Amino acid sequence: MAKLSMHETLPFDEETSPPPISTGELPDAGHLRDIVTEAYERYRTNREGSVADYIPVLGKASPDLFGICVVGARGRSFGIGDTETGFSIQSVSKPFVFALACDQIGYEAARRQLGVNGTGLPFDSVMAVELNAARTVNPLVNAGAIATTSLIAGDDAEAKWAAVRDGLSRFAGRELTMSTEVYESESATNMRNRGIARLLESYGRLYFDPEEATDVYTRQCSLEVTVHDLAVMASTLSNGGVNPMTGVRVIGPGVCRRVLAVMAIAGLYELSGDWLYEVGMPGKSGVSGGIVTISPGKGGLATYSPPLDPAGNSVRGQLATKYLAERLGLNLFASEPAEAPPDPR
Repeated sequence: MAKLSMHETLPFDEETSPPPISTGELPDAGHLRDIVTEAYERYRTNREGSVADYIPVLGKASPDLFGICVVGARGRSFGIGDTETGFSIQSVSKPFVFALACDQIGYEAARRQLGVNGTGLPFDSVMAVELNAARTVNPLVNAGAIATTSLIAGDDAEAKWAAVRDGLSRFAGRELTMSTEVYESESATNMRNRGIARLLESYGRLYFDPEEATDVYTRQCSLEVTVHDLAVMASTLSNGGVNPMTGVRVIGPGVCRRVLAVMAIAGLYELSGDWLYEVGMPGKSGVSGGIVTISPGKGGLATYSPPLDPAGNSVRGQLATKYLAERLGLNLFASEPAEAPPDPR
């Protein structure tokens, strides 16, 4: 029998004949409310971590802010704490913009042009580019994210920005707007990202003007969201690319599962292996304190808490997500023994 290459196309069209998927349901509404409330009360007094201040405006966030929201794949939701507090999406935008790029150019082309493997290095690492012979990394670290944004359709920076904002708004189910204060603060301090963009250009791995690509990426990170928005966005990825609140298809299911795979590999940077080991779900963190996590077929979970660990991941968010993964049965790797077949005699 011929061996199937990892890069070969499967003998069916995923859009018309989708492969089998994992399915399931969140617990009933009362149980969901009780468990999410337990997680909130358990971790809201945790004082570990520090608020990011290398982008000056982010340092103004209160370390006491904490919110949790779960949105099921069929639209059922529950949130507690600071669920309607606005904050900049930052790196949580990366998997959703990657999804838009995959939807536009195809997920195989995106793999070739961006890469999909973890780096084991910090999110803003230049060495990750230099050490990779193909000069690609993955779309969830800064180098790959800037390259991803540069691939978004549009003849100029304004057209690309409009496509990014519109796409992320469809994920959230409402029109998102940019925080001018965050954008200006980031623009004044993003020299490293500009350097990364120039480096990628020198290797032929950036697909638009480096200054303009970096600027669109900075605007992308400055979009203002709430933890409820993030839960809806995560639930859209859990629901095969269809927003469960609006019914709008944002991306195709073939794209969706590739995005989740990259999130599992690199969503929490150099701690992604620890995350998958402990939580067992694709996730993505952001430096403002947001984390999204996806349980395919069940729903999306989002947390917001500004104090971060040294890798740039929300401390309370990680603790609450691990607790909820266990208590709500969300870990993709958890299973129970199959029942023995009936005795045929």
